[in-house]
Amino acid sequence: MQPKRLILSRKGFDSAAGGCPSPIFPDGTLFSLPIPSDDDVKFGELRHGDIDIGSVVADLTKGRYGADDTAHFDPDLNFEAYRNRRARPLWGDWRGMLGQAGAAESHLANQGVGRGDLFLFFGLYRRVERFARGWRFVSSAPGQHILWGWLQIEEKYRTIDLGDGDLPEELAWALYHPHLYRLYGGNNTVYMATEALNLGSAEPQTPLPGWGVFPKLASRLALTDPNGAGVSDWRLPRWFYPDAGKPPLTYHTKRENWRRDSNHAYIRSAGRGQEFVLDLTRYPETMDWLSGLVGDLGK
Repeated sequence: MQPKRLILSRKGFDSAAGGCPSPIFPDGTLFSLPIPSDDDVKFGELRHGDIDIGSVVADLTKGRYGADDTAHFDPDLNFEAYRNRRARPLWGDWRGMLGQAGAAESHLANQGVGRGDLFLFFGLYRRVERFARGWRFVSSAPGQHILWGWLQIEEKYRTIDLGDGDLPEELAWALYHPHLYRLYGGNNTVYMATEALNLGSAEPQTPLPGWGVFPKLASRLALTDPNGAGVSDWRLPRWFYPDAGKPPLTYHTKRENWRRDSNHAYIRSAGRGQEFVLDLTRYPETMDWLSGLVGDLGK
């Protein structure tokens, strides 16, 4: 089932959660730092290739968080990022997952988000460099909102519907996920990824899974306008502009706040809200854009 809705979903460290951006490493690779929490996964259990994320977090937060502090590892899109994963049973069934609850999940439900719809995850990033004592941000490099991963929905599970007993057999492998072993309220929901990406006629020539990450920075992944006044000034493809009769991206519904030129649409992104939803039935150009983005840059 191809998507009817695109969700731009804010995830990872920022000034409010974590206190700093996620890193763009010197080789251009990206790693989304999961926000601090009281869950089970420690920052020191996360890896980016040979890089210990616990050390990165300690350096970039100036010691506010470190290897022994725990993180809300969600969404989980990169199997190799969690080094203890192979020690757990049933990982052969693993696929990408996202949990959501509270006001953000209510917004998704009110927009009718469900099977086939596609999340594009974005976060705040900044370039980092090594120095004698570890990692630091490049002083001349600004923060940017960057797309870093995707997930197409196969199934959604509300934990209130799963009952107090064992999880269904198809979720037995997923008990590590915080939205399955903790309670986040009555609308706590887990989104499971499709095995294969389905974009209808716009699918990439090479088949791709229904979840994944963009491992390396590219200009097409940057939401922040390079000529804008700040990180929240976005430059999007021209077809994002809400022409008359088209519903705008949610949380960005005042048309007077949008502007456009021949190639791009511009908007100051909303400070509130995690999930911004676009009705793809009114924006058919999205499919070819998604196909190129994931097909060319995804992993």
